[in-house]
Amino acid sequence: MNTPETSTASHVADPLRTDAAPEAAAPPRDFPIQRGCPFAAPPEYDALRTHDPVARVTLPTKKEAWAVTRYDDVRELLSDPRVSADIRRPNFPALGEGEQEAGARFRPFIRTDAPEHTKYRRMLLPVFTVRRVRAMRPAVQARVDEILDAMLAAGGPADLVSAYANAVSTSVICELLGIPGENLEFFRDVTRISGSRNSTAEQVAEALGGLFGLLADLVGKRREEPRDDLISKLVTEQLVPGHVTMDQLLSTLGITINAGRETTTSMIALSTLLLLDQPELREELRRDPSLMPAAVDELLRVLSVADSIPLRVAAEDIDLSGRTIPADDGVIALLAGANHDPEQFDEPERVDFHRTDNHHVAFGYGVHQCIGQHLARLELEVALETLVRRVPTLRLAGDRDDVVVVKHDSATFGLEELKVTW
Repeated sequence: MNTPETSTASHVADPLRTDAAPEAAAPPRDFPIQRGCPFAAPPEYDALRTHDPVARVTLPTKKEAWAVTRYDDVRELLSDPRVSADIRRPNFPALGEGEQEAGARFRPFIRTDAPEHTKYRRMLLPVFTVRRVRAMRPAVQARVDEILDAMLAAGGPADLVSAYANAVSTSVICELLGIPGENLEFFRDVTRISGSRNSTAEQVAEALGGLFGLLADLVGKRREEPRDDLISKLVTEQLVPGHVTMDQLLSTLGITINAGRETTTSMIALSTLLLLDQPELREELRRDPSLMPAAVDELLRVLSVADSIPLRVAAEDIDLSGRTIPADDGVIALLAGANHDPEQFDEPERVDFHRTDNHHVAFGYGVHQCIGQHLARLELEVALETLVRRVPTLRLAGDRDDVVVVKHDSATFGLEELKVTW
């Protein structure tokens, strides 16, 4: 890795630094940084944003990279064509030992650059347009009601993560692709292993191998008998004509499932916890359901569950906030840092469903902005509105600290378990 350098521009002394000379570069800090409150970015982000907005960090892999925390810098970085998302680059800032090796092998399109990334994005884009997603609302509502009926019929206490959040997000993406959804926990287990920073490359490969085996069987069936689903569409329009190989198709389907269900699962569960902690917000939504779209965007901003998903490598020297990120260095655009930047959002820690000009970056920014963001918003609106409306007595089952397990070792921040009753 190139030796990180600072520019000659002056900067404010960082109170977190251990060296005496204000002109010297701060020593690398360990990253990732754990949250204190589950509804806010780590407090250290505020200090970094103010004093060291482009900071050197040491990753769990022992590599060094740069962490970017300012809103304007994050947007500039993610829209800069000199920044690469190619996971095969030696200094790609993977946060887990097995992440880069497995990613280089399976080549998820979100970890590629143009023209490869553009090709796969165009394959999927027609399915995730605003118009197409809007037409899905009745089906999503029916599925959410069915899942909630089952949870209520089983009686409390229940784990809202598995019984509702995971069931909703996994069912919706499986139905879109045309995958039988009998074993919803299977997909959760695959994501838990493949998205964990503690998983080895072998463990990730084994988990994804099980998923790809299931998908390969379905691809074979859809080749023989196409249906009205995404797998059939990609088989007939991309695989059969030879535009993609089987391995490329399986990788594209796999990342669509993992990305499509994990962030939404985390958002449903964590949003529910926030509404339980702040009942005045839940009551506001109950009184005025028309607030739900704005509420979802505010929750996306505040919670920023995909905080460190945008991992990049500088293909050339890049200047940001008085620092130079040398070519070939890894860089992480921190979405929670940007979404809690007081220069962009007034009182960023406050949850305000009436916030105007909420141009958050919870779905990333630039050419890699989440392709499924419209579907994610729809799922969140329906899942949260239905829960608020139909279960007004929803509450935690037991002491809060005992029933909530926060995921700090996952690529997506969220809850492993949320015990509730009603």
